[in-house]
Amino acid sequence: MKQTEPQKDRESLYLEVSTVNGDVSLPLHSSIVLFLLSYTECSSFHVCLVIDQADVLPSLSGLVPGGLAVSDVRREELPGLVRMCRLPAALEPDACFCRAGLAVVLRHIIQRACQLMPGRRDVASLLGFKNTCLKACAEVSQWTRLCELDIPSAVEEHLRNPEDQMCRLPAAILNLEKRLGEPVKVHNDDKIRRQKLQQQKKSDSQLKGPSSEMESHPNETHPGVELSAALAKLSADAVPSPATRERSDIRKVKTTDLPELEHVFAEGLYFTLTDVVLLPCVHQYLISLQKHTPSTLSHLPLLLRWYQRVQELPSVLRAAKDCGMALLSLSMADPCPLQPENPQPSGAEQEGPKVKQEPFIGGPRPTLTKLQENGIDAVYSAHPCPTWTVDWESLPAAVNPTEGKMSDTRAVRKQQQLNNLVAMVTELARPGHTVVDFCSGGVILIENKEESLVRARDRSAQLGLTNIGFVQANLDYFTGNFNIGVALHACGVATDMVLDRCLQARAGFVISPCCYGFIQNTLKFNFPKSARFTETLSYKEHMVLCRFADQTAVSLPPERRLIGKRCMGLVDLDRSWAAETHGYSVRVMTMVPEGCSPKNNMLVGIPTR
Repeated sequence: MKQTEPQKDRESLYLEVSTVNGDVSLPLHSSIVLFLLSYTECSSFHVCLVIDQADVLPSLSGLVPGGLAVSDVRREELPGLVRMCRLPAALEPDACFCRAGLAVVLRHIIQRACQLMPGRRDVASLLGFKNTCLKACAEVSQWTRLCELDIPSAVEEHLRNPEDQMCRLPAAILNLEKRLGEPVKVHNDDKIRRQKLQQQKKSDSQLKGPSSEMESHPNETHPGVELSAALAKLSADAVPSPATRERSDIRKVKTTDLPELEHVFAEGLYFTLTDVVLLPCVHQYLISLQKHTPSTLSHLPLLLRWYQRVQELPSVLRAAKDCGMALLSLSMADPCPLQPENPQPSGAEQEGPKVKQEPFIGGPRPTLTKLQENGIDAVYSAHPCPTWTVDWESLPAAVNPTEGKMSDTRAVRKQQQLNNLVAMVTELARPGHTVVDFCSGGVILIENKEESLVRARDRSAQLGLTNIGFVQANLDYFTGNFNIGVALHACGVATDMVLDRCLQARAGFVISPCCYGFIQNTLKFNFPKSARFTETLSYKEHMVLCRFADQTAVSLPPERRLIGKRCMGLVDLDRSWAAETHGYSVRVMTMVPEGCSPKNNMLVGIPTR
């Protein structure tokens, strides 16, 4: 590893370095990023290792791929946007666009590698079908949470205290083992399953008896058709197989009677970004198990089979060697039963303690009546400045929603929605305050969707604005301080994530919720949120409110819309009461004019202590 000076025209990639009792190491998130850089052979980034003490780079020799430009940087010297985020983070040369969080950074590396090397089919395929691999944030995707957070955290906890972990397997590892045994579904599975059936019938006719390929061993390393399809996907010079007509008896078999496909890699048949994320984690975990409790390996036959299969890919072997990972060759003995401890749910599967719930009648009226009988109903505060408006005519055209790709009618409604948010921010803001626009569209804009931020950055450049920063990250990865948080139509639990981040920062907030029907219990949030609502409603009854809160479209009958508006108010009342327990004064308001949006609620809060 050779230290080099950063180049101003090259994107910087900031990775954490750990120092414990003088020992220097790379956290798993940093190791995963470096492994992907080597696998993709992408050298367009300058790697900045974030250190707390000098002269640590020699200790990392052999763990950082040799072809990378590398330097170290003190934590207090980090650029402003990077300092506001959890690492890893990628910062563009102009220092105003930052991408943070493991999944976001990894996807960005792949996209950049594809731009530079469009012929690398194995790199492009890492993003999976429709390029959605690990795209959904961990708060709403159980799979993203398992790969991005749960597995690395469980392995690092094990590595810190391997002796304390000897008697049990982490829940995240058990969840992964369980998922590797589930049937595989891919977009072209019918064709592959018929090929598998044809192979089985051919084997059955040629090899009668117990040695038939139809009797596959549970630790079979080569699942035939599945592995062939998987490897063909990674081949840069792969050509379509000749179109051969299936035998008539194969064509007549119903889809429901076709054999199931077996896992080859983590997500099913194909090697994707999830395999890249998991390999450094599983590798470190298996090394520890082999050293401390080798007998435990027999409890993870599917994980061992996956670990051996990824080693059949030359690019994996090359990248592993480049990153100092000496991959193990482990025998896969007959599996032992898993310990009695059942796999625990991961991420959004966790819904808190299970409480016996009384049955309820469908529809919103029983729930609304129950709330009313307990003295709870929607309460809306008066709008303090209903006629306030932005002077749109005096502003540059690029700021105006009419310049966006939308109809004139929608552009006017968007102007009205922004009038409401800006009016309330103006009421709360003081000189020197930092305003963060979450789920965004502004001093700092936070958004997980890259397309939205790129569009905003381009418009900012057109206007010549220099005081705006752009951060592509899930909300949990933004850790900077701010005074006011803003979100226009934050979808589902995104409203609660923004609200929670504002409470942590003791910041005021102006939030317009949206997509109430997508609200659900997650690892972080349980509904209802406030004590009084929890005492009155069950989780399912609260979901009834959320579902009918989405019934506000202008195409619906007026009575339905009124019920929807009432349900919106109750869901947001629950949110406001929960926020008030943290020392906030919260108002639930209606935007003006009401017709500016079917989702026209606003939550406006300020800390009172």
